Amino acid sequence: MDVQLLGQTGVRVSRLCFGTMSFGGAADEEMSAAMYRRCREVGINFFDCANVYSAGAAEEILGRLIRGERDQVVITSKVGFPMGEGGNDKGLSRRNLQLSVEASLNRLGTDRLDVLFVHTFDPDTPMEETLRGLDRLVHDGKILYTGVSNWAAWQIALSLGVSACEGLSSFACIQPMYNLVKRQAEVEILPLAEAEGMGVISYSPLGGGLLTGKYGATKRPEVGRLVDNTMYATRYGHASYYDTAEQFVSLARECGVSPATLAVAWVAAHPAITSPIIGARNLDQLEDSLAAADFVMTSELYQTIAALSATPAPATDRTEEQQGVAYRGSKENYR
Repeated sequence: MDVQLLGQTGVRVSRLCFGTMSFGGAADEEMSAAMYRRCREVGINFFDCANVYSAGAAEEILGRLIRGERDQVVITSKVGFPMGEGGNDKGLSRRNLQLSVEASLNRLGTDRLDVLFVHTFDPDTPMEETLRGLDRLVHDGKILYTGVSNWAAWQIALSLGVSACEGLSSFACIQPMYNLVKRQAEVEILPLAEAEGMGVISYSPLGGGLLTGKYGATKRPEVGRLVDNTMYATRYGHASYYDTAEQFVSLARECGVSPATLAVAWVAAHPAITSPIIGARNLDQLEDSLAAADFVMTSELYQTIAALSATPAPATDRTEEQQGVAYRGSKENYR
């Protein structure tokens, strides 16, 4: 499998990253091990995790799997979401950063995280406090690089400015949601990453299963994440998403390829994306996503797929400029 540089870190990672959210949950330890081995067989060296996945069990399973080849793989984890009922068991305070990272290292059985992502924005903790806490963990060698997930572009940009002014370690990569029906990242997050040389490992290329062929305008499975999980059902609740999914699946069939393969390949083709995060509950699901690494995405097909969903408005909302319409009028009205 091809490898790419992760932003400006100098670290080379596989074109696909495997997300371990199913470890210890939808995938038991035996299936988790089988998927890990399959990923390693095809050349994946990049594995994404989080402390909240299966309440820490995902880190424990991943830690057992990487034993004996720790230095051959790049491992991430995350911090920020609640890990307990206590008031201090969440957030991005220096206290929680320190305690959470130490707990993650223990579960993973390793001395460092290659990348630690802040998993969410914490409105109760000053950004400077969070960035100083991360900087200390970098200086202590407990984490090598920092990343940010689920922050707005203005928050990320502000953090880069604070880090530069204060001489602190800055975020090296971004982990945004991105797929055919969730394209908000195209407006500012992905351009920011390109401008600042940041790596991008996007999540949910299959839209929580929406783009796998199980869903359509009038089609729903009896069970599935978008059926059983309130969070995902809300996230992908708009009727237009299901219309797009139906058209997308039809196009995939015309191309003679699995919808999951095509969905991952489309995300991977965006020039700002370093490695889409793929996930699976079993080996059959995994194979379709792995096939995206070898799929040749032409510019024509890329545009055809993109046309199936609405292109988000530009940050300025001047959609006429996005469509190449020049202003023709007096200077007084040019605003």
